[in-house]
Amino acid sequence: MNASDLAATALPPPSLAALDGQAGGAPLTRVSLAYVEQRIDLYLRFGEPSRIVRLDRWRRVAVFQPGAIFCRIRWHANDYGTIRWQLMVMQACTPLDAAQRIPGVLPGARLLLHAEGEAAVRAVLTQLDAIDAQGIAPADVSSAYWRTLGNRLAARLALPAYTAERHAAWLAGRMLP
Repeated sequence: MNASDLAATALPPPSLAALDGQAGGAPLTRVSLAYVEQRIDLYLRFGEPSRIVRLDRWRRVAVFQPGAIFCRIRWHANDYGTIRWQLMVMQACTPLDAAQRIPGVLPGARLLLHAEGEAAVRAVLTQLDAIDAQGIAPADVSSAYWRTLGNRLAARLALPAYTAERHAAWLAGRMLP
């Protein structure tokens, strides 16, 4: 099986039936992951899936509860080198939320940040490493920060740092009624 066959292959119906669980009445978000050596790598950079289902040697599906924030990185290559770098930070939605259709994410998710290209992805990964170095889990970071980071990246402006003070303010704001 080559890379184009893997990308075009849909999930088999029996596996989807096993993943159609409900979380308190809300559908779970399913994120397709894949790895073909030297060709395709779709993986999670951060996020805590409820479970991961292995479909075959190359494919897995991560299942997220509504409201969970996660990051998926997509890397593609051909015989001549890397052809695609993509990083997306997303939030799993409830049925009442506005969700975007994203390839490989069912039924969809709220897109908080989208970086395309090597330079943009490396810039976001640098920010993620800085957040990790502070001992803050990237999945616990404010969704407003991810949106701001994405907007600054698109406008080619300096990327803001996520500080411990900003994180403390975010956590305090979540406690307010």
